[in-house]
Amino acid sequence: MIASRQISNPYLAEFLKDTIFVGELSLYGSVEKINGILPICIETKRIGIKRIVLPKQNENEAQIVDGLEILPINHLGEIIEYLNGNSYIEKTKTKKFNSQNQAKYQFDFSEVKGQELVKRALEVSAAGSHNCALIRCSSALERQC
Repeated sequence: MIASRQISNPYLAEFLKDTIFVGELSLYGSVEKINGILPICIETKRIGIKRIVLPKQNENEAQIVDGLEILPINHLGEIIEYLNGNSYIEKTKTKKFNSQNQAKYQFDFSEVKGQELVKRALEVSAAGSHNCALIRCSSALERQC
């Protein structure tokens, strides 16, 4: 878009140096939600990039990363107009993450000794919101399991 002069701004190089763009671009120009925006934002901040342009649907999740300028958009046209200086995108305010409100559990995987494959299967299942069934086979039924 820069090469075809759809975007022209004398400060564009400076803006792009400190910006990352994420999202799924549809054929109609809408910017669709993506999975995994939180780790993307954390890594963006860690490597020293100042701002991220992302889908509006990912805005709430990205808000908990402090020190990152978040520009949420719904359509590619919004960022083109913004970069050309014709419109303004309101930056998302950071939410404070209060770890005191987290649930406290009596047990966690630190209580389980061994069973690394089972623990890994449960972690993957929980992270992806999948179902998981664990069945213990007794020695008499071991051949059938």
